[in-house]
Amino acid sequence: MGHTEIYTKSYCPFCHRAKELLSIKGISFVEYDVTSDTELENQMHQRAGRHTVPQIFIDNHHVGGCDDLFALDEQGELDPLLLQGQM
Repeated sequence: MGHTEIYTKSYCPFCHRAKELLSIKGISFVEYDVTSDTELENQMHQRAGRHTVPQIFIDNHHVGGCDDLFALDEQGELDPLLLQGQM
């Protein structure tokens, strides 16, 4: 599986939804909780160019947020992206 990273905040329902989808798919991920870590949040802003959470990366490719992740899944594009790291 590709290396998956997700920037989250503990109280964010969209973060919980995104993590749930990844878990249902059996994808392990590295979670960066930026709830009270401004340095980590600044890192997220630099990488993603966005200020909202979650921000999701698969093999350093910026997927976007929760809606973007679900859209990729609905279009059948998420699984190939997740599996691409296995090749």
